[in-house]
Order: sequence, then structure tokens, then C-alpha cells
Amino acid sequence: MGQSLSDEARPPSKEEITADLAERFARKCFEPLELYSFKHNFKSLADHEQDVRYLKEDTIARFLELPDILAVSPVIFHMISYIGAFPFLQDAPVILGFEQMIMVVTIMTERYAKILARGNSSRIKLLFKSLAVYDRKLSEIEKQQHSTSISGQSSSNHVPGFAVDEAGDELEDDVEDDDELVLAALDSLDMDDAFKTGDSHAATTRGAMIPADNFRKLIMLLLLVSPLDAQESLSSYAHRVTGTDLEDLRATAENILSAFIDVEKSPGITHPQFHNILLSSFPFLFDGFNPLFEHFLFAKDLDFSKRKDGQGGLSKTTSQTVIQPPLLQEKGQILNLSILSQLSFFIRGNELFQRLRLLYSGSEAGFSMGSFETKVFNWRAPTILLVSGTRLPDSSNKGGSEGTFTDSLPPKRFPNGSPPDRDRLVFGALVKQSWRHTHKDCFGGEDTLLFQLAPTHDVFPASAVNRDYVAFTKSPTANPGINFGCPHPKASQPRHQSLRRLGPVSLVVDSSFEFGVFTHDYTSRGGAFGTSVSRRYNFQERFQIDELEVWGCGGDEEARIQRERWEWEAREAEARRRVNLGSGDIAADRALLEMAGLVGANRSGGSMA
Repeated sequence: MGQSLSDEARPPSKEEITADLAERFARKCFEPLELYSFKHNFKSLADHEQDVRYLKEDTIARFLELPDILAVSPVIFHMISYIGAFPFLQDAPVILGFEQMIMVVTIMTERYAKILARGNSSRIKLLFKSLAVYDRKLSEIEKQQHSTSISGQSSSNHVPGFAVDEAGDELEDDVEDDDELVLAALDSLDMDDAFKTGDSHAATTRGAMIPADNFRKLIMLLLLVSPLDAQESLSSYAHRVTGTDLEDLRATAENILSAFIDVEKSPGITHPQFHNILLSSFPFLFDGFNPLFEHFLFAKDLDFSKRKDGQGGLSKTTSQTVIQPPLLQEKGQILNLSILSQLSFFIRGNELFQRLRLLYSGSEAGFSMGSFETKVFNWRAPTILLVSGTRLPDSSNKGGSEGTFTDSLPPKRFPNGSPPDRDRLVFGALVKQSWRHTHKDCFGGEDTLLFQLAPTHDVFPASAVNRDYVAFTKSPTANPGINFGCPHPKASQPRHQSLRRLGPVSLVVDSSFEFGVFTHDYTSRGGAFGTSVSRRYNFQERFQIDELEVWGCGGDEEARIQRERWEWEAREAEARRRVNLGSGDIAADRALLEMAGLVGANRSGGSMA
């Protein structure tokens, strides 16, 4: 009897806790058919060594169809070998057995949220640690960067580095800071507190960095899988890793990587950089992992629509390829598949993939506000404006249209936002409201987004400081054009006050669609749009526009409404054209003109005789 009491008092071992948590994850986070498929896939993929079944790196890469040219397989295997140790992360890396793969799939697909209410806020930290390496040299570099940023901040109000390296941005992260995800998992099992405080090495991120090259490879994969469906083969995107598409993928990944670090100055990404920039600029960066790892929950060679046969097994079937509509109905000069994936890192993919229609292209419809108005104003759904250009030189002797544009701007006080060799610029805005003329006030709401896609990715969310979100103004308004984040122009103002009023964080496109200017006045702390999280310094980009595009977010219904509006306007224009004022009935014609407000009330309208 004493032995029995002793056994009951014995705390569970790590192996027992892992098995218990894996069983709970499998039972509550997977549907029965998903669990059956997972077991089938693991059994068919696993290697054997004595009594141990496990998955190897090349097996996982082959199953997920990771492209060899991205060289991302070691990065993914490093990640999941760490996550597989959950909840005892100090034991990582681990052999990826059945229970470990249950942990991997549950966490990578965010299925854990079904039972771990406190876990969501800690997934970012878990992903960072699964990608990071602990290196004394990297830790020393991190300390040097931190001390340099402090001295630089005290000596100058312009900080040429990244804001997350500045003093005061370090996240609280000491030895006692265990992951909430781990705590939630152990709480769900009512485990003893001893297991919650013994994971000191796994809890800290000090001295840890994600190597820049590893993160670059991972970004390329995330760009590739962002539109993926759970039952869609990654090999169907093979064309995106060849030729010019591969070049676009690499260029876009480089623009995204530069949001985290300057690769010329830093070898890796620290936890504060990763955490702060992910939340502000890439809230959906890792969403593509959900469908990618859900492939483990779908058995491609089993047909669940058939009953078991006489032998007790499920019928094998040949999976039929379902032809999906294109992710982008037509490519633009700016928007391609890689840029589309980049947008999905901060705009929900279900608003983008297979949902965008090219409403306006300057190179096709003409660079004019009239063409813009005709093509865009009748779209009754959100729109995405993209403008690309080449940085203007800082020379003082400027003539022609460039000189006219420069003279309309206040003197340039801020430096450029990127190095001289990266002079191709892409800015954009997400506008949820329909476009219209702004005679007195701007339009838009707090769901408007201003962003930069190249050469550095950045997002400037709308704020509540003021409501100068979007303005579309024509002459006789001073300095007509399209403005984001600027005070609304006056209808008329004295000549000596004819300079454009640039907002603290603003984008201006002149009325000829020939030039633009983006201003980031960090010291002002923003206006209609907030300042950058990663670049906490002042900069301004003046550029000559190469292309301007507007894409409508919507489907067939939105296109039908736009078409009906066009047809109605065409009928109205035709009706006005056919009004015959030469019928000979002067009284009737005059009455018609009075109804239109063209004569009468001190307006003679001229002689009709």
C-alpha cells in the first residue's frame, strides 16, 4: 500500500507530460479524419531505427515540396526540430517522432489556439527562438550596436540606423521570463510549477540572433507559400522559382529583409527587431505556414468518400488536379506575384489573391487625373494605389517640369531614405472608401494604410491626430494632385503662399502624374499617418514617376456595379448631347435653361434669337 501511495505522489516525467500534451493536442485540435491522415502520412514517411520512428530533413522537404533552389530546407528543419521539443524547449533540437510532429503541426498551423487561450501572444517569440542561433560573437556585436546607437543618439538627432536598436527598445526578457505558450500548455495539464521555472535557457533570447542569410531564404519561401491552400501542391508554383519570377522573388525578399536590418552593418536579427517590426509591418508574415503544414493533415492517396472495402482498408485514389483561377488576373508594371505576396504580409490574403482587378494604369490609360477619375471613381470597394519612380538628383539647377515641381515644394531639409544605389522607389496606399473629389475636406478613415514596398518595406498606419487621409483635387485648387496625409489645399491662396503643404508622414503625386514626394518627419511624431517603427529618423524621397496603378479589391459583383455606373453615365452624357435647343420654341427652350440654372437669377444666358 505504501508503494501505491508513493507511485501516486511521484511527479510525471517529461516523457509522460509530452505524451499527454500530444494526445490532448491531437484529440482537441484535429478533426478525426485529419488525425487519421496525419497517422497515415507519418507511418508512410517515417524512417526506422530500432524501435524509433522519425522523420528526416530530406523526407520533410520532399513531402512539403520545398524548392531546392531556395536552399531553405535546413532552415525549416532547424525550426521544427526546436518546436518539436515543446513544451520542454531546453531539450531542443529533438528527433522528430510522432509526438514531436504533433507539436510541430499544432503550433505551425496555430491549432493550439483551440485549447491554449494564452498562447497567441507568445508564438512570435517561439518562432524567433526556433530560427535563432546563440553565438557569443553575435552577442558581442549586438552589444556594440546597442552602445553605438546610444552614443549616436546623444550626438545627433538623425539616427541612420534602425530604431529597434535604440535604448529603451529592449523587451523584458530575463531568465524568469518563460513563454506564455509553454505556461499555457503546462497549465492545461495542471503540471507542477517545477516544470515552469526550469527552462531558463529556452526562455531567454539574449545573445540570440537570426542569421540574415537564413531569414532571407525563409522570406522567399513565405512569399511563395502565402497564397497556398491546405490541399494545394506547392509544386504548382514551380514557375515562380525560375527566370524573371525568381529574380522578382529575390528582389522582394531583399526589400523585406532591409526592414529588419541593414545587412551591411549587422549579421543577424535580434529579438526586439523581430518582435517590433513583425507586429507593425508584417502581422501576417507567417500565415503561409498554416496551409503548408496542414498538408500533414491530408492524405493525398486516400479517398475518404468511399466506404471501407471487404479487406477493411480505405480505397486508394489518384488525386485530380483542380484548376485554380490565377492569383492575379493580369500583371501590371508594378504589381507582380511577388509584390502581391508582399502585400499579403500586412493586408489579409483573402482580400488580395484572385480578388484584384487593374482599374487604372498610367502607361495604358494616360497619366492624367481625368483618366484616373474615369477608371477609378465608380469602383465601390477598397482600392490599392501603387506608384513607382526613380529618385530625383539633389542638383540645384533644374528646369522644365521638374523645376516647376521642385519650386512648388518647401526647401528639402531631410536626407534620402535609402542609399544612392537603391534609387527605385515604390509607395502605395490602401483606401477602403470610394474615391471622390475633395473640395473642402479629405476622405478616408482610420483603416487607410500608407506604405512603402521598395527599396525598404515599411507601413504607416492611419492615426487619429487628424483626418487628412486622402485628397483628390483639381484646378483651380492650388497645387492640384493626389495627396495622402497632407492638409487639404485651399481653393485659392496668395501667390507667396503657393508652396505645397506637406504632412509629417505624407505622399504627394502632382496633377500631371509626373513627380511625387514622400515625407517622413519623425520628430513631429506623425500626423494623419503614424511614423515608422523601424526607421526613427527624418527622410524625404523626391522622385520622377515611372508608373501609377490602381487595383480594385473585389470580385464579379463589384465589377458589375462599376460597369452599370459607366453605362448610366454614358446614357446621361448622350441625353445631354441630344438636347435640342434649336426647335424654334424660344419660351420652351428658355424654361429648360432656367431649370438647369443657366439663365435667370441675374444670368441672361445670351440671346436665343
